[in-house]
Parts: sequence; structure tokens; C-alpha cells
Amino acid sequence: MSWAPQPAVVGVGWVMTALALLGTLFVGDVRGTILLVIATFAVGLPSLFGTVARPRLAADQTGVTVRGLFGARHWSWGEVNVRLARTRRLGRESEVVELDADNAEEPALVILGRLDLGAEPHDVTDALLRLRT
Repeated sequence: MSWAPQPAVVGVGWVMTALALLGTLFVGDVRGTILLVIATFAVGLPSLFGTVARPRLAADQTGVTVRGLFGARHWSWGEVNVRLARTRRLGRESEVVELDADNAEEPALVILGRLDLGAEPHDVTDALLRLRT
């Protein structure tokens, strides 16, 4: 089983990056050009991350693997705890999947939201807990 950002979301990010980059070529104002270059990087880096780190989360009988921009980390089921975390901020409730690799050689905490997974975090948590048992 694996989860990754939705291709449509990543595609929209690349289109916005291209539009911001194109805008830098046609804006004659120095301040406007600087703002568009910042916008290009602000939208381009998450788009690059969404393209390179695919799938973001993968799980099988041996454990879970989380991909990042510079590689992947794998933990066995004995090294990682999976839980669904709910937070309420600004009157809005959000859910994330927490992977707590506290028992690993190099402890780590990975928090994945809906944009990272391309699916609802509670569905992913349920699938991971079913796979773990």
C-alpha cells in the first residue's frame, strides 16, 4: 500500500510555478520581478517535493517507508508507532498521521497530512493499523 500527493495538486503547483516564472520575464519593474522570483520558489519547491517524494508513504508486512526529497527511511513495525492526531486551531479541526519511530536507532517523528498523503488521514491510519496486525 502506498500514498502520495494527488497528481492534480502537484500539476497545479507546476502550472503556477511556470506562470510565476513567465511573469518574471515580462515584468519591467524590479520590485515586481523580485516578488515573482520569490513566488516562483515558494510554489516551485513544494511542487518539486511532491514530484520527487512519490510515494510519500508506503507500507507492507515488513514496516513503513517514508520518502523525502533526499531519500527514503524505512522502519519495521516494531520501531514505529502509528496514531491519528487531531488538533483544533482557529476554530478548525485537522487530522494528521503521526509516525513515531521512537524505538529506532535514529528516533524520528514524521507528521503527514492530507496533502502529503492524497487521502484522508483517518483512512490511512486505519489501513496502517490493519496492515500492522
